[in-house]
Amino acid sequence: MVFKPRTGPSDGVYGVSVAAAMTGSGPQNLRAYENRGLLRPARTPGGTRLYSQNDLDTIDEITALLGQGLNLAGIEMVFTLRREIAELRERLD
Repeated sequence: MVFKPRTGPSDGVYGVSVAAAMTGSGPQNLRAYENRGLLRPARTPGGTRLYSQNDLDTIDEITALLGQGLNLAGIEMVFTLRREIAELRERLD
């Protein structure tokens, strides 16, 4: 019997080229999103990026917002406001 670890939606498992292919984005775009702080993929001890399902969902969201005419600075503001709203809701609960 082979042990297969279970992975969750936040576990990094996909390399940059696989993540790019799965989302229809280019590897250079994924690196740009990371440089802007929009994405934070996990890293192996050697520095290889590992993208999770949550990261892929974020990439899809970035792509959709770009398609609606927002630039990366605008998307950064949207993500910041969403985090702030979530924190405020948490405080209220």
